[in-house]
Amino acid sequence: MKVRSSVFASFILICEVIGVALFLRGFFPVPLKSSFSSKISVKTGPKNPPLLPLITGSSPNSSRLPEPLFKRVVIMLVDALRDDFVFGANGRRNMPYTRHLVERGSSHSYVAKARPPTVTMPRIKALTTGSIPGFIDVVMNLNSPALLEDNLVWQAKTAGKRMVFYGDDTWVRLFPKHFMEHDGTTSFFVSDYTEVDNNVTRHLDSTLKRDDWDILILHYLGLDHIGHISGPHSSLIQPKLLEMDDILKKIHSALISKEAEGSLPYLLVLCGDHGMSETGSHGGSSEAEVNTPLVLISPAFKRKVGMEKPGVVEQVDLTPTLALGLGLPISQNSVGRVIPGVIEETSLRDQLRFLHLNGHQLSCLLKDSTPDYEKEAGFEQFRVAERAHGIWMKLFLDGNTSEVLTNMGKKVLKQYLEALAAMSSALSKQLGKYDMYSMVAGTVFVFQLLLVLLLAMPEALSGEASVDLPVLSALLSLPFYLLCLLLASVHVLVCTSAESSCYFCSLSWGLVFAAVAFSSAMFCILVSMPVRRNSPLRSGGGSEWSLSELDVLLLAGTVGHTLSLAASSFVEEEHQTWYFLLNTLCLAVFQDVCRKYFREQRGHGDEEEPILPSKDGHHPKAEVCSEKWLALATPPFTLVCCRLLRSLNQTGVQWAHLPDVGHWLNSSEHRTVLSLLAAFCLVLIYLLVQRRCSCVSKVALALGLLGVYSYRAAVGNVLFPWQHSGRTTSKGTVEARFVYVFILGIFFTGTKDLLRSQIVTADAKLKSRGLWEIYSGLVLLVTLLFRAHNLPVLCCCLLIQTLMAQFIWKKLHYDAAQTTIMHYWFGQAFFYFQGNSNNVATVDISVGFVGLESYVEAPAIFLTALSTYAGPLLWACHLVCFLSSQRGRSPVAVGHGCYCLALLRSVPAAAYIVLVTALRYHLFIWSVFSPKLLYESMHLLLTAGVCLFFNTMEQSQSPSKS
Repeated sequence: MKVRSSVFASFILICEVIGVALFLRGFFPVPLKSSFSSKISVKTGPKNPPLLPLITGSSPNSSRLPEPLFKRVVIMLVDALRDDFVFGANGRRNMPYTRHLVERGSSHSYVAKARPPTVTMPRIKALTTGSIPGFIDVVMNLNSPALLEDNLVWQAKTAGKRMVFYGDDTWVRLFPKHFMEHDGTTSFFVSDYTEVDNNVTRHLDSTLKRDDWDILILHYLGLDHIGHISGPHSSLIQPKLLEMDDILKKIHSALISKEAEGSLPYLLVLCGDHGMSETGSHGGSSEAEVNTPLVLISPAFKRKVGMEKPGVVEQVDLTPTLALGLGLPISQNSVGRVIPGVIEETSLRDQLRFLHLNGHQLSCLLKDSTPDYEKEAGFEQFRVAERAHGIWMKLFLDGNTSEVLTNMGKKVLKQYLEALAAMSSALSKQLGKYDMYSMVAGTVFVFQLLLVLLLAMPEALSGEASVDLPVLSALLSLPFYLLCLLLASVHVLVCTSAESSCYFCSLSWGLVFAAVAFSSAMFCILVSMPVRRNSPLRSGGGSEWSLSELDVLLLAGTVGHTLSLAASSFVEEEHQTWYFLLNTLCLAVFQDVCRKYFREQRGHGDEEEPILPSKDGHHPKAEVCSEKWLALATPPFTLVCCRLLRSLNQTGVQWAHLPDVGHWLNSSEHRTVLSLLAAFCLVLIYLLVQRRCSCVSKVALALGLLGVYSYRAAVGNVLFPWQHSGRTTSKGTVEARFVYVFILGIFFTGTKDLLRSQIVTADAKLKSRGLWEIYSGLVLLVTLLFRAHNLPVLCCCLLIQTLMAQFIWKKLHYDAAQTTIMHYWFGQAFFYFQGNSNNVATVDISVGFVGLESYVEAPAIFLTALSTYAGPLLWACHLVCFLSSQRGRSPVAVGHGCYCLALLRSVPAAAYIVLVTALRYHLFIWSVFSPKLLYESMHLLLTAGVCLFFNTMEQSQSPSKS
């Protein structure tokens, strides 16, 4: 059955989306949820379980919650507060009053470990529900919906607690109509680190004087914003910590003055939602990002006599602790356990009751999430502790006060703690269980599509632009029916023996049979397509495909990189793979240059287009000689540039904490050096970019680059010669908008030339100039967004592009497929040269607010994505401009040797931009251990499909083209 390549590509892409969706459905496990449809309220309370059969009826209040431990609770949440900011060597200098309370006050201090993703909204959910959110919540963080899950805030409102909130408006979106009084501030405008906290503090004096509230929640954002802007070692960090310390002192003093004799004590909680990486960001799983301080201050605790090493708890442990401390039920889906230090001053009977309530909630959640829950060690320990607790209660109510009873109670207490730890650990591990059946089915589905597409490439890219698929013979073959029977049997076997639910098993039999039949047919087609051909390495026109040394390298490198991503270590340190491939590519190109100029006869050397033609049109021999040596020097120069850029920004996981040149340049004592380097880079950028622009664009580019330096000087990154380093910095809004004006002007000029070449006159030179002007506008925008120390990355990118285009791709006559894959490799390497990694924490969100005075979602997301993917995007746009300019001068060879390289043959602008954008999109969703093998294969498939579609369009527009 013959199908046009565009129809074939569209069908493959649609099926690919279905396969990827099936994989993602298995990759994101369903969160642990209790089977109770309604939330447990204070009035109903948890039923008295059959753990105390010996004393049923003897204590009328045995099924009710214990009395609250605290009358008032103040939660002071400081966003991105790392544990070493309080407990570290500089803790006394950063937060002296807090450190005094930690060392000598009535407090308990802990290092609370947050689970990744360490992003604000998932952390707030963890603190209020006690559950561990998944990575999909990173996306939900951008627009938080109302939280419908059982949570501490809902329980407090149901119990009649009066709550007041000031700070991050994520709370207001998660808990609408829950607070008696609230004032939210946007959390995404990271350029503001003063007003965002002043808006919280301005309410404090009046609120602390009032008695009409029970819970006060304060969420300060300034520290997190400073981290995003200038990192954890910025000079702005200490003043902000001192400000937080003064606020804590004010709250503590007000609570002490309000304390009444005989009433319940207060509880002041200082905590962070997540930490801060060495680059100032967060979202990953490094120690600096997951370790946060948790300081509990109350007169109910014993006063310390000296500094104690903080204990280690899970962040979700705060949820059951606050719930029991306020006399509220524990959230149904909480996997946390009560912090023993908070209840240690209560009676032994109350301690056991608190632990029993926590254990009962965890055991119910374990029953709902684990089919074989009775085999769990923690559940059995809890049952044993329950029975011992019942015996202890009977003896206690009988009036036994012996020391034996006390020792027995302590033993039961220890059993409870061990059971809670085991059940909490077992529930946390449930979040790491994936729907493997759906994941395998989706992966097999995508790989079948990829192989069929690769086998169909020669025909699809031939002059006929069609694919002959052996569909009928595959459907009428005996192996097809045998495969259908085999896969259906496997499906029944997996779905009847699976211990946990599988999404694929929940589908209707009609959909399952269609999927089984389609997969079987694809396998039969895969077998039939090579068999039907006399030679698998022959194109549709009959000409043989040949593989050069460079083809083998590009093919092996691309496929080898994709296969390497099946291992998590290669995902963590993927930059090492690209650095190796890029160095090897430079050596291979160097060999080609040597072969061209020193080993082979230059039969057509005089016919080549001169690089710098003289006025009379002749090509002097001196220029030919200089061309040879410049071509010979280009690969080694590229190697040197890449080696220097590797030292500029540490990336990856294992060595990301090590100091690099970027840290050295950003230190305050080296600001003069950074200023000189930035000025030199801006001048070099102008010289490299302005060559193909019109006079108007050249002037706009020069003024725009001057505005970039002015912006960096305004925000304090660099200095003018007349400027003092101690000058107060601004947000640079005016300077950034000044640059935006020239960027828009350059884009307008380039677009105008491009439209004129397409509509008014078919001028190839005008079209090429329009494309290059749009490219120069993009370079100016990236220059504005890049931090000052990253400007050398942009300079090297432009310099390598210029040299490679002038002396390598053009003079060595590399075809479009080879040039495209080289651009792809360079783009991926420069993604890591910027300092990016496969960790969401390396995404710099501060660039999303360059030139903005408030949070506007659309431009913030656009600027952040553009800055993150600047390397791949610049190389993609350069490819489009280069191929367009070459097509106007001479046809680019497209029939060169590699069967699989045809997959990326003559990639148009839309196809390549879709590729590089999709290739890195997962950074915003998944952290380090993402299954990138599937995604890389998916991107290859996506690119091939788009190539086929555009190839068909070109064939239809040029019917005479062979």
